[in-house]
Amino acid sequence: MPSIRALEIGSAVLLSIATLATAWSGYQASRWNGEAAKATGRANASRVESTRASGLANRNAQIDIALFTQWVDAYARNETVLADFYRNRFRAEFKPAFEAWVASRPLRNPRAPLSPFAMPQYVLEAETEANALELAADATAAEARGGIHRAQNYVLAVTLFAASLFFAGISTKLTRPGPRAAVLGLGFVVFVVTLVWILTLPVTVAV
Repeated sequence: MPSIRALEIGSAVLLSIATLATAWSGYQASRWNGEAAKATGRANASRVESTRASGLANRNAQIDIALFTQWVDAYARNETVLADFYRNRFRAEFKPAFEAWVASRPLRNPRAPLSPFAMPQYVLEAETEANALELAADATAAEARGGIHRAQNYVLAVTLFAASLFFAGISTKLTRPGPRAAVLGLGFVVFVVTLVWILTLPVTVAV
């Protein structure tokens, strides 16, 4: 059976190291909450930019559709000058798809795409950018969720270390060596298990 002196030393040691571990876990919880908040901000910014790019892509597509419709109408009426007028005003992104569609001889080839917009050459840079930004936002949002999860883990560690502090403190109130050793031992078990667990968690520090 440990002596009272040994139990007092054990209680002091546990109180000291559990206090440090609690402070470290609280610091990590705060840091990871901060990282999650920053990641959320970046994700929101990416989504705003994605919406802007998507709006630009939609406007460009509407321009392409309007000019192509006017060209088709003029071409159907054999108004060559007017058709050339609209054709010369096609956007640079639309021209490769239009030329490829014309080359497919849509009037004679039943398997030709229905319009230039169905051609693989029709690519809107703004739409590509919007998709990339949306993917980046999803990835950053996942980082934010990971940060929140890590913060929650460290908050749980704070609670467990606080429990070991409680056992260390309550053990000093017991006068009989047996119960005192049992309570102190329980405190050490909780501390060690929690310490081993948080050693597997990622850390972040302010630079």
